[in-house]
Amino acid sequence: MPYLYQDAKPRPAAHPGTARATHSSGKGYEQLKQECRRRGVLFEDSDFPAANSSLFFSENPPIPFVWKRPGDIVKDPKFILGGATRTDICQGDLGDCWLLAAIASLTLNEKTLARVVPLDQNFGPDYAGIFHFQFWQHNEWLDVVIDDRLPTFKGRLVFLHSAELNEFWSALLEKAYAKLNGSYESLKGGSTIEAMEDFTGGIGEMYDVKAAPDNFFEILEKALKRCSMVGCSIDTSSAAESEARTPFGLVKGHAYSVTGVEEVNYRGQQVQLIRIRNPWGQVEWNGPWSDNSAEWRSVSPTEQRRLSQAARDDGEFWMKFEDFKVHFDKVEICNLTPDALGDSTAHKWEVAIHQGSWVRGATAGGCRNFLETFWTNPQIKLHLTEKDDGQDECTFIAALMQKDRRKLRRLGAEMLTIGYSIYESPGRDGHLGKDFFRYHPSKARSKTYINLREVSHRFKLPPGDYILIPTTFEPHQEADFCLRIFSEKKAITEDLDENVAIDLPEPLHPTPGPQETEEEKQFRALFEQISGKDLEISAEELEYVLNTVLKKTKNIKFKNLSLISCRNIISLMDTSGNGKLEFSEFKVFWEKMKKWISIFLQFDFDKSGSMSSYELRGALKAAGYQLNNYLLQLIVLRYSDEQFQIEFDDFLNCLIRLENASRVFQALSAKNKEFINLNIGE
Repeated sequence: MPYLYQDAKPRPAAHPGTARATHSSGKGYEQLKQECRRRGVLFEDSDFPAANSSLFFSENPPIPFVWKRPGDIVKDPKFILGGATRTDICQGDLGDCWLLAAIASLTLNEKTLARVVPLDQNFGPDYAGIFHFQFWQHNEWLDVVIDDRLPTFKGRLVFLHSAELNEFWSALLEKAYAKLNGSYESLKGGSTIEAMEDFTGGIGEMYDVKAAPDNFFEILEKALKRCSMVGCSIDTSSAAESEARTPFGLVKGHAYSVTGVEEVNYRGQQVQLIRIRNPWGQVEWNGPWSDNSAEWRSVSPTEQRRLSQAARDDGEFWMKFEDFKVHFDKVEICNLTPDALGDSTAHKWEVAIHQGSWVRGATAGGCRNFLETFWTNPQIKLHLTEKDDGQDECTFIAALMQKDRRKLRRLGAEMLTIGYSIYESPGRDGHLGKDFFRYHPSKARSKTYINLREVSHRFKLPPGDYILIPTTFEPHQEADFCLRIFSEKKAITEDLDENVAIDLPEPLHPTPGPQETEEEKQFRALFEQISGKDLEISAEELEYVLNTVLKKTKNIKFKNLSLISCRNIISLMDTSGNGKLEFSEFKVFWEKMKKWISIFLQFDFDKSGSMSSYELRGALKAAGYQLNNYLLQLIVLRYSDEQFQIEFDDFLNCLIRLENASRVFQALSAKNKEFINLNIGE
């Protein structure tokens, strides 16, 4: 399925108040709920049925699951019991600890939690077996409706559950997220930052703890104060180490939440501590500052209460920050969008968002290693005008996200390896060509190309204009993408491929010349031979004339022109409307033809008789047509072959159709102007 995105204009961050209903019926949560109540039935979601297809796509269930509603599992089910807290999140038999770590972080921010988990839901008198949750997807908030049938085995929930057996908000949230991504199996394996972004619309940053900046504690402290969501993990060196426990009670390859950082007075000195939660709800750090460690005996009860320190086997524990840096390897921070932050938050980000696509043969050029096609990737211009307060540079985060890859797993799709480069703008408008990138190095780039859903990095650059190029690592790989720019001061972005322009010479009209050239005499003789004295030829006769002439032309390796091309030529040039081409009309067309042949040869770099579809943008521009990415992608899909090559016959058809379309557009524009002038005159 080709990836085509029609509108790449920058757009503001989406607001959750406008969440779009996603049920196939087109109805929203309230309407579906009221229909069930009127009919006296419990909701059953046909979009995500209680069936194996909702569980797994690559295997059969390992055990006989039974789908049950909460009321069939416990006597007195509650949606939320005593508030939604970190202890409500206990992992089941699904490898989605990354999701659970994000949910634990979600509970730390009441406003963010209430957005994702509408709190006015319950099992009370208006219960109808239907619940809904809201998630962010590529600059759009979606309202996902589910029924409350959950997979069980021997009367117990199989997947995510609460420590309180009659509390179900977390299990229902997991089901809604599984529906969003196609199945429960689609949730196996992932990055905490992915779910954090889907809960907030925020933007992620990843830190290598061993190479973290000196002020890393302050970065985490500031992030948590901004209500950012923070996760951490320990790397594994092999698949066998995944979920392996260390002697200190930590789990490798496991996603944890960071729920606090504090400084505590310990024996007259300030010690930096960090609080971490294991989504299993158990298995904790057993080193210094763990729940029952000796260090807490030297901390006053007041301080312990301030830190909510309690010796419970609940999966949450404190560590000395220096020990954290020794034992953990990665930290993920999800910075919230401005609408996610309360009015009292001191710092808010400015946000700009672009949607786009990489399409084989048109805009899937690969990274800078592939210079011949790199320049064909989408190009976004970034205007940095305001310096940071008290600084000489401008801070921004650029985040490139590939869309829907988790959902497409059932079709065999995998995460592509993606990244981006940033160049200083040469100061001219329009799509930059191959030679610019041949002779100019990048000013900045993503830290690495990696097969994650999103690649992001923080930059500081002097004020000025820059060009950002989002790419896959390899060329010819297709995907839709979302590019977001978060900046401390307002940054202006624009798509360099947005404008469509036509710059053609004035059309030539058949006029008798004072004297025929030798070339025209040869054509007249050929015309007379085929058509007779009236010098008019049909499409079939034109096909013979053009192919006869082109075969005699040196350095041209074109295949024969098709009959369809000749019919299109007559459609373009026939001024009398008789469906034939007069000799005078042919002479005008031949002048066009010679120019188009010259352009084609210019871009047929290997002189093979065909042109790379990646060169089509430049060839069309030389012919007078500046197209945006969407139109270019459509043309490539129509005219290129499986090897991304375009024969001259297809190039000719493309130009004829573009010229016909431009004539229609110009005629309509002229009529509109005439209509406007008449109305103004009245």
